[in-house]
Amino acid sequence: MAEQPGGVGRRIAYYRSAMRPRMTQQQLADAACVALGTIRKIERGERGVTDATLEVIAEALGVDPARLLADRTPTVTRVHEALPGLSAAIAAYDMPDDGPVRPLSDLRHAVDEAVSWRLAAQYTPIVRELPDLLAELARAYHAAPDHERAEVASLLVNAYRSADAVAYKFGARDLSARLIELMRWAVPEADDALLSASVAYVRTETFFAARAHTVGLRALQQALDAAPAPVDAPEIAVRGALHMRAAVIAGRARDGASADTHLAEARALADRVPEDVYYGTAFGPDSVRAHEVSVAVSLGGDHVSRALDVAEEWKPPTDLPAERRSGFYIELARAQLWCGLSDDAFESLKVARHIAPQHTREHPWVREDTAKLRRLKRADSETLTNFAEWCSAT
Repeated sequence: MAEQPGGVGRRIAYYRSAMRPRMTQQQLADAACVALGTIRKIERGERGVTDATLEVIAEALGVDPARLLADRTPTVTRVHEALPGLSAAIAAYDMPDDGPVRPLSDLRHAVDEAVSWRLAAQYTPIVRELPDLLAELARAYHAAPDHERAEVASLLVNAYRSADAVAYKFGARDLSARLIELMRWAVPEADDALLSASVAYVRTETFFAARAHTVGLRALQQALDAAPAPVDAPEIAVRGALHMRAAVIAGRARDGASADTHLAEARALADRVPEDVYYGTAFGPDSVRAHEVSVAVSLGGDHVSRALDVAEEWKPPTDLPAERRSGFYIELARAQLWCGLSDDAFESLKVARHIAPQHTREHPWVREDTAKLRRLKRADSETLTNFAEWCSAT
């Protein structure tokens, strides 16, 4: 490593101290799964840092590893660089290369792990592991006996969804659209109406990206019409998730009446099930509360104060998936900024970063709002400047 260890250690100590709330060495050690003594020696410049250790420390601090090696970081992260690998993996979905295929139980475990990474907003392991897994699942699907094909198709859908989470959040909209179309291709073979409804939920990303909100709302209504009756918990939760999504996209369409109707339906369904992850989507009373903020921000105008009211009386609990919790604070920050509460907005952005660094860094609202905060500040704040550089706000 060309950089002297002392320089790396000083930067680690700086970013750790700049966290709000301030991160102790013990907290950094715990978050990075590195021994406390190792952290202390690195910060004092008494030992070097391997690439693997640097990466886990950077992840815990919410910075790109290059930030710890130099004063400026490239805008292209390791995740961005790995996206072509995902693209290549799905290019041959219908004619995969020959290769090994693990037992179905092992494939099931691998997909479950990818789903857990998605919910935790841990995108680096997704782009590292999913290309090979998608190729293996494609081989498994085409070679599967009739009695296993439905389950392999379900695994493919869930793996595609984890890959799509990275593509969509890192701005690879064409790749995201292709992955969603592959979900729609595979889901009929799974013969699972609830999984089909979950794919309709994900498909809404394409309407958000195209700002085709009215069409997206119509597509979700069709999905609701086709979804199974809400009898058992999974059926209730999947239908409720569609209503949550419909409420947000109705808000983007400035259709306040539809947004309120769908939010009320989601709230009523959430009262019937415990908070949990159903078919890959978190749903329950807390998820609906988080979506109240989303809807208020989507509607804008006089509705924004509703987001502040929700945040005044409720905060997302730590057992909600990290992606959802960070999204709540990103949307709350926008509401606070619109209401003239710039300091509160910056605090919310820092909380979002602490919860899910990669999700926060790649969110376009974070860049837009951070840039606006810098313009509003009369005196330049070093912490705000560092945050702006971290998320590439201009």
